[in-house]
Amino acid sequence: MINLEFITNTLSLGSLYAMLALGLVIVYGILRLVNFAYGELIMVGGYTMYLLTFYTPLPWLAVVVLAVLAAVVTSLLTELVAFRPVREKSLTAMLITSFAVSTILQNGALLIISPRARAVTLPQIFQTSVMIAGTSVPWRNILTIVTCIATLALLTLLLRRTVLGIALRAAADNFTMTRMLGVPANTVISTAFAISGIMAGIVSIFWIARSASVTPTIGLPPLLVAFVATVIGGMRSLTGAVVGGFVYATIISLLGVLLPPGLVEFREAFMFAFVIIILLIRPEGLIRSKTSVERVG
Repeated sequence: MINLEFITNTLSLGSLYAMLALGLVIVYGILRLVNFAYGELIMVGGYTMYLLTFYTPLPWLAVVVLAVLAAVVTSLLTELVAFRPVREKSLTAMLITSFAVSTILQNGALLIISPRARAVTLPQIFQTSVMIAGTSVPWRNILTIVTCIATLALLTLLLRRTVLGIALRAAADNFTMTRMLGVPANTVISTAFAISGIMAGIVSIFWIARSASVTPTIGLPPLLVAFVATVIGGMRSLTGAVVGGFVYATIISLLGVLLPPGLVEFREAFMFAFVIIILLIRPEGLIRSKTSVERVG
């Protein structure tokens, strides 16, 4: 049934998926690289929250700031150590590197912490709800929506009102021309990875809040969601990433309501069938970008 609860749940899910997709597409926009290690940045944020809440008396606000910072630092390190040396090689080398980074980070978590799920202590607000128009709405959903709006507003300001943001947009349109005009390539690419890390760190807070636990493989489901959402919206468009995130959330929520109970567990298969239909009609995604198809060399 489509009611206020359904709408807030869908908006919350869409907000989460939109932030996920943005973090993936901002790197793809410049490097033409689907970073398969993106999900592990969420894992890093989750384990940072687990370690800090379990072993330190830090307040929750400090914990989430440090979790986002850990994801950003990890993202920048992967760009510096793993991707930069092979950036001028083939796209295949970049893809294999991203798989390697993903596997290394996962195995690092397995060896250093544990293969078992670790409980993350969350503040009380993540387990409480508020009554709106006679409907119980979890604070977690409200916080997700508000955070998404604030993040999108700040990202829009960065991309439209700052020199660095304009350089990022120019690099996404034509990276070779941007470099010829004197914009340092390493600065632009590192900024894209930093923003990707920020998005992953923020998403880790709300993704972990849904299960209150973290595992070494927790990054795979959000990576798949981000990838599908960007394909739906358009791989070369930031706006498309946001649209794709909300479209994905709407379809998956509607399937959960409309499918017979016996078929609900197969809704992912129906979801991918819808994605195929969308791509048959709009192969470039719902939002067409003006960017060229060049890749950074």
